[in-house]
Amino acid sequence: MMKILVLGALSTASLYFAQSYPASAIPENLKKNADVVIRKNFTTVQINKIDEIKYQYNTVTTILNKDGIGKAMVFIPYGKGDNISDIKATIYDEKGNKIKSFSKSDFFDVSNNSQSSFYSDNRVMVLPYTSLQYPYTVDFSYSITNENTVFIPDFTPFSLKNISLEESQFRVINKSGIALRSKIYPSLYGYTSVMEAGTNDDKTYIYKNVPAIDEVSLLPNPVKILPKVSFALSKFNLEGKKGNINSWKEFGMWYYNSILQPVSISTPTIKADVVSLNLQGSVEDKIKKLYQHMQSKTRYIFVALGIGGWQPMLPEEVQRKGYGDCKGLTNYMKTLLDEAGISSYYCVINSNPSEISFDPEFPKMGGNHVILAVPTENGTIWLENTSQQIAFNHLSFSTTNRNVLAIKDSGIEFIQTPDYTAEQNKEVQVLKVKINEDNSLEGQGKFSYAGAQYDFNLGYVSLAPKERDEMLKKQLSSVDFDKIEMKNFVNDRDKASLEFSMDFRALNFSKKTGDNLIFRAVPFLDHNVYKTDEKRELPFEISLSFSDQYEIEFLAPKNYKIEEVPEDFNLNSEFGEYQIKFLKEGPNLKVLRNIKINKGVYTKEKYNSYINFRKKIQSVDNSKILISKI
Repeated sequence: MMKILVLGALSTASLYFAQSYPASAIPENLKKNADVVIRKNFTTVQINKIDEIKYQYNTVTTILNKDGIGKAMVFIPYGKGDNISDIKATIYDEKGNKIKSFSKSDFFDVSNNSQSSFYSDNRVMVLPYTSLQYPYTVDFSYSITNENTVFIPDFTPFSLKNISLEESQFRVINKSGIALRSKIYPSLYGYTSVMEAGTNDDKTYIYKNVPAIDEVSLLPNPVKILPKVSFALSKFNLEGKKGNINSWKEFGMWYYNSILQPVSISTPTIKADVVSLNLQGSVEDKIKKLYQHMQSKTRYIFVALGIGGWQPMLPEEVQRKGYGDCKGLTNYMKTLLDEAGISSYYCVINSNPSEISFDPEFPKMGGNHVILAVPTENGTIWLENTSQQIAFNHLSFSTTNRNVLAIKDSGIEFIQTPDYTAEQNKEVQVLKVKINEDNSLEGQGKFSYAGAQYDFNLGYVSLAPKERDEMLKKQLSSVDFDKIEMKNFVNDRDKASLEFSMDFRALNFSKKTGDNLIFRAVPFLDHNVYKTDEKRELPFEISLSFSDQYEIEFLAPKNYKIEEVPEDFNLNSEFGEYQIKFLKEGPNLKVLRNIKINKGVYTKEKYNSYINFRKKIQSVDNSKILISKI
């Protein structure tokens, strides 16, 4: 959607003096956990007028190992109307000796296509260079001039893990006479801070000596750890459409009138399509029928054409072609609702597994996804319009519990998306397991998933039966299956639940010791490996609350009896709850297991407590049951 991108290690500004940057000059603390070290990262942003902004980038990056190649690629993203100049790249070896220089003619110019099928005005120039020797250093600079002044990027130390920074400067020179707002968001965890210098019309922001964020377990998104500086002009231009952004209200009115209204056009064909559905019942019934009708007629394809990739396709075009991106499909669904006399709001959101919201105190262009909010007397109905399989009034885990920008003719309204509880993000397993004397087992199972656990299993919908069996076999790989068959698969798009049953047989489940058989209490174990970390440096995030409910009935072989079972066990902590019960029923045994995990960002001091909580649960799940021959 956004044409001008500044991607931490990949984009920087004007080169003030030449250096060779030997790798030996990198401070030792910046080598720790780093695949890439940004030696210098200078960006100069010069705002000349409402429709002219010039970026000068210079980055000097040392790639320490092969894992750093993808984090320090030399490329220039751009869009229609961008003017790129002064492209230079020089490669240095470990000692700082020059290997080779490159110019614009050495770059490949390709479509910026990260998906198999989409339409976009966006392109990228890429330098196809990889060294066989590490470390090596790339000194890369270019300038780009653009008419779109609404997209001044945030200034952060870097955006990826395992990258460290010696020095980064972001200089903003404002010659436009237009007020430029800025806001510093400090690191919530004191990871580093930004320095300021200069005046309002010529200001420089600086980061120095920022160590790499290591790829460790349960690490929060770097955006939650690092500081940033945000910028926004009070007057801006987007593809010839000028607007004001002194307030969210003002910006929302511009968005509604300039972006949405020109493409909020119905047609006789769309009107007839809605009439043909013969909508009956409650408002909720009508919305559901229209939504599932839209799902049956369309498919998702990413489209970044038009006004900066921000304006949706016309509803008539989506209707005729049967595809669109989140913007086009949401606008089309809104048009269907309009024809049915039902109001709805086009909502811009930050879609991310981490919960990222807009700042109500700092209006600026943002967001990376669009959904629809439909107010009713019984509450807001939320529609995710890019999936043909997802349930009605269900948002995926990447869009829950954050605010959206609801675009109205009166301006922007902040609306909070729903937050699913642990009880709503639920898995239920009911297993009937027959233990055989040859150490194998066989049985049947019933599974159901709701909330975010519905999202995680929605991939089964598009698979053929044999593919589902293979996927299920991998998912339950703690058991050595020689047969597994998924049956009675149902994706309930009314209730946002997914259910199936399965028949299975597995080898080597139990162990024979004399006339006894020993097997674990929970057949399908947690795959995660939990390790304590005495040197944990950062907080950890449990990104999802969830609950699992298991009922497992073990059937002993003929002439065997239940000899020993573990004791019932309960465990409670701030991270969640766990209970397991063992009920003897004649020659058989029933195991009842319940677990609930609480999401949240927790301090580093609590990390080992959480790990020990999960390790204890794993240990109890792996408790042994002994049955003896009569």
